[in-house]
Amino acid sequence: MRSEPEARAAAGVRGPAEVVVISRFGRPVPLALALAVCAFVPVLTAAVSVVQIPLGALPEDSQRLAAVPVTFFLHALAGVLFGVLGPVQFVRALRLRFGALHALAGRIFVLAGAGLALSGLGLLLQVQSTASGLLDVARATFGAALWVALLRGLLAARQRDLRAHRAWMIRAYALGMGTGTAALFLFPAYLIGGDAVLGLVADMVVVTAWLLNIGLAEWVVRRALPGHA
Repeated sequence: MRSEPEARAAAGVRGPAEVVVISRFGRPVPLALALAVCAFVPVLTAAVSVVQIPLGALPEDSQRLAAVPVTFFLHALAGVLFGVLGPVQFVRALRLRFGALHALAGRIFVLAGAGLALSGLGLLLQVQSTASGLLDVARATFGAALWVALLRGLLAARQRDLRAHRAWMIRAYALGMGTGTAALFLFPAYLIGGDAVLGLVADMVVVTAWLLNIGLAEWVVRRALPGHA
């Protein structure tokens, strides 16, 4: 005879604790704050670059990117738009109250995501990388995956499958902002050790954080939006 939790699981019924976790992810403020925290560092870095590139004031460690200023500027600008609009787009109350604005911001979000992926791949091809092959492969792979997620999300929206649309956009945001989580590990390590983590170790942390973001997004999709795995 099955226990009550096993019976609920077999029937697809969530337990109280699981419902609480999912409802928290679905609430506007906690979800937006969680996404904003993860995206804060890459958005801030990109925003600074948007100002520095036209002024020719890039720091020494970014001078190699000055060889392709247009590609770099588009990558930074797309990163700012994508990072800022993402948390707002996932707030249900705003979607319901400002539907037209949500649709307009969604189009900008998709264009920014596509531009972010395309310019990122362009930088990989145009500029000699100082990162390890591991990070370069991850950038190319996740950049291509971002395009796929955005396309799947657009197709779902056109078919009026809004749950699938939201699922793919959550995945797209995790792919586009994946490196932001790395700062949550690298910055404390810098404060403790006094030196920035560099080289292969830093690249491994970035890739691991990227995968963590993707895994968390997939967990949210599977738990909060069942049927869209």
